[in-house]
Amino acid sequence: MNKPIRTLSVFCLLMFLALMANVTYLQYWRADSLNDDGRNRRAVDASFSQPRGAILVGREPIASSEPSDDRYEYQRTYSQPLAYAHVTGWYNYFNAQSGACSSCQRRVEQTQDDLLSGEDDRLFVTRLVDLLSNEESAGGNVALTLDPDAQRAAFDGLREVLGADGEGAVVALEPRTGKVLAMVSLPTFDPNRLASHDLSEVTAAGDELEDDPGQPLLNRAIQTTLPPGSTFKVVTAAAAIENGLYEEGDDVPGGPSFQLPQTTGDTGLIDNEGRDCGADRIPFAQAMENSCNTTFARMAIEVGADRMREQAEAFGFNQQYFEDLLPQASARFPEEMNDPQTGQSGIGQFDVAATPLQMAMVVAGIANGGTVMKPYLVDEVQSPEFEQIDQTDPEALSEAISSSTASQLTDLLVSTVDNGTASPAQIPGVQVAGKTGTAQSGNPDLPPYAWFVSFAPADDPEVAVAVMIQKAPGVDRGEIAGGLLGGPIAKAIMEAVIKK
Repeated sequence: MNKPIRTLSVFCLLMFLALMANVTYLQYWRADSLNDDGRNRRAVDASFSQPRGAILVGREPIASSEPSDDRYEYQRTYSQPLAYAHVTGWYNYFNAQSGACSSCQRRVEQTQDDLLSGEDDRLFVTRLVDLLSNEESAGGNVALTLDPDAQRAAFDGLREVLGADGEGAVVALEPRTGKVLAMVSLPTFDPNRLASHDLSEVTAAGDELEDDPGQPLLNRAIQTTLPPGSTFKVVTAAAAIENGLYEEGDDVPGGPSFQLPQTTGDTGLIDNEGRDCGADRIPFAQAMENSCNTTFARMAIEVGADRMREQAEAFGFNQQYFEDLLPQASARFPEEMNDPQTGQSGIGQFDVAATPLQMAMVVAGIANGGTVMKPYLVDEVQSPEFEQIDQTDPEALSEAISSSTASQLTDLLVSTVDNGTASPAQIPGVQVAGKTGTAQSGNPDLPPYAWFVSFAPADDPEVAVAVMIQKAPGVDRGEIAGGLLGGPIAKAIMEAVIKK
């Protein structure tokens, strides 16, 4: 072989090796990053055009992919959009590749995207079989913990009280596991509008929802923190019993009013708004039944700021614990409070703030004998053929209180439903434990917030509920109260669960 031919042969060999190296680099080392690049329109088109797994409540799909006659082949459809919008979220062309929604919130469509799209490693065998059989690859299914009857009761009850323009949320938990049985936030929205194949319509709908002053995209169940008001007295009572200051049969401080230490005048005056709280010492049950501010403000000061914070944090305050929907706002209990601030915190005011999920966890922990379970929404994940791949195991978050303290609190809360402010949650033939709450917004031009927490049956709890009413158009300011507005909603949810 003469030299020119040999040189050309070596050059061609080097070019071939370079080409092979580049193909290997692109197909193996950079495949994932190129596939995930939002500028890769072919990858987005392919992802958006394949059948996506279903989101299930019970055995019914609340989100599924239906065949479409346009270029994208499959249309994502939500069968009960308004009731489940804040749980499912939506899936459209704009988040098909990245899994991120336009509002920067991650709901089940996003947090479970790998599984629903079929990219999850647990579906490797399924993908391999599809490849070898030349079948179209499909995504896996996600089964949620939600109880459809409880979810419907929560949505219908909240909608009836608030109307279409009201603001509020409901969370129901299974105390012994932490399963989320219901989660509703109002106002709501239709995710079908955001899943349309008409991208101009999607953009217009997204802009409309983003600009809505009612913030319908906000999941108030986990993302809105408000003063919990008198529902927080349950935590104050837990701290007092747990630290040996009182027991359920003891007399506690009462009185029609109480001047906070180091204060003068109306700004530091705590009163009971006319409720029967005695003149000096009253039974603990009476204080809880009548939601006596004077009792629980004094009680919090006796417990002390540090121990109050420790008790609140044992129930989940100042923590992140919910992973199936993101982001989660942390319920807040302040540090380094003086006595007046501690007294205010004891009645759920000052700088105390909670989400409905957090207050549901408080009563669920009491219902579960003092053990707070980590809440979860995804029950199991399945193959495209609905075979179970993995299931969530219940996990204890903390031992918030002793079983003895939980038992005493249960008795006090049952008495509050039977004889006190929480009576709207009464269920014939069933013992219900509950507590009302009304919290000042801090703005004299805005009405107060109404809360209600409960669990039932008290002797063998199946469900714990928290109801938060942030804004109730059409309801007179003087009628905004946790028992009046939240009690019937909680009752309907509890009945939906325990009467099956």
